[in-house]
Amino acid sequence: MKVKILRQQAPFTESYWETFDADVPGDMSVAALIDYLNYRDDIVDENGKKTTRIGWECSCLQGVCGSCAMVINDVPALACETFVKDMSGDVLTIRPLRKFPVIHDLVVDRSQIQENLKQTDVCIGEYQPDFSKDEKKSKKEHALQYMIAKCLKCGLCLEVCPNYVNGKTFYGALFANDCYLVASRNKEKAVGISTQYAEHFGSACSKSLSCMDVCPMKIPTIAAMAAMNRG
Repeated sequence: MKVKILRQQAPFTESYWETFDADVPGDMSVAALIDYLNYRDDIVDENGKKTTRIGWECSCLQGVCGSCAMVINDVPALACETFVKDMSGDVLTIRPLRKFPVIHDLVVDRSQIQENLKQTDVCIGEYQPDFSKDEKKSKKEHALQYMIAKCLKCGLCLEVCPNYVNGKTFYGALFANDCYLVASRNKEKAVGISTQYAEHFGSACSKSLSCMDVCPMKIPTIAAMAAMNRG
C-alpha cells in the first residue's frame, strides 16, 4: 500500500506530502506501521529518494496515554488503536491534528489544553462529598465520574469540534468533562466552576456531539453537559 504523510520539519516551515511504499500485514497498527517506515536501514520515499525519519509521539502504545493522536484517512484517531486492515483503499493518509501548532511532522503542541485547565482552576482539590444524596444516586454518579475521569487529553474531541478554533475562548468537550468532575466532587468549588463552564463551553457549544464519536475512551460528554446545565 501507499502511505501518504503530511510532513513539516519545524513550526515555521512549509508542510509537504511525502509518500512511502509499505508491504505490511493487515493486523499491524498505524503506530507499528510508522515504526516500520522509520526503522528500516534506509528510509526512502516511493521514488527511492532518501529522506528523514518521521516525527511522531507515543508512550504506552496501548490506548491509554493519548500521545499518538493524529488524523488517519481523514478520521482523528489514536495510531496505536487504528489498524491497517480497517482502512479502505490502497492509500493510507496520515496528517497531524490541525487544531494545534505543529512542532515536527505528526508532533503537535497541545499545551493549550493544560493551560486552560490551570487558568480556570479546574482541579478537584480536596474531595468534598454531598451527604444529602442518597446512596443509590451517589453510586450512579460515581459510575459516571469514573467514566469521565478516563479522559486522555489527547485532543481528538477538539479536532472534530466545529466550535473549537484556537482554545482561547471555547475550551471544548474535555473541559466540560473536567468541570463536571470538579463540580460533582468538590461542592465548595461548584459555583465557581459552573461560571467557568458557562463562559468557556456552555455558551458556545453547538451540540454537534462529534466529540463523542471520536473519543477513544467513549466518554459520555452529553451526560456531563446535562449535569452541568442543570446546575
